[in-house]
Amino acid sequence: MAIQRMDNVAVVVDDLEAAVAFFTDLGMEVEGRGEIEGSVPDGMLGLDGVRTAIAMLRTPDGHGKLELTRFHSPAAVAVGPPDPPPHTLGLHRVMFAVDDLDDTVARLRRHGAELIGEVVRYENTYRLCELRGPSGILVALAEPVG
Repeated sequence: MAIQRMDNVAVVVDDLEAAVAFFTDLGMEVEGRGEIEGSVPDGMLGLDGVRTAIAMLRTPDGHGKLELTRFHSPAAVAVGPPDPPPHTLGLHRVMFAVDDLDDTVARLRRHGAELIGEVVRYENTYRLCELRGPSGILVALAEPVG
């Protein structure tokens, strides 16, 4: 048996509205929002008293989804340093293909995003960079060259 697809990537955030604003300015579209609680999330997560607010976003092509989750209870737990470096074990980033890297970086900076390194060129294929967004989320951007 094989998997059918990757459904979504979930990210826990401390400010859901700021994270939604960041990713919609990036170009994602809000697919839906909801409040989740009860026996299903309790059982799935192995926690008691789960109460969350979520926003499901999708890429314009409809193939990629990002679930942003804010825990009301139990409170979210911070692990490690507040802004761990990109080579931290278990740390994941989300990468997006964009058509204008400089414009995208400028728009995301208005939401507090900071470049981790610098914009680089990979051969004659891509311009790349990595930013730290809301709740410390690492976001990589790739602009095809040519």
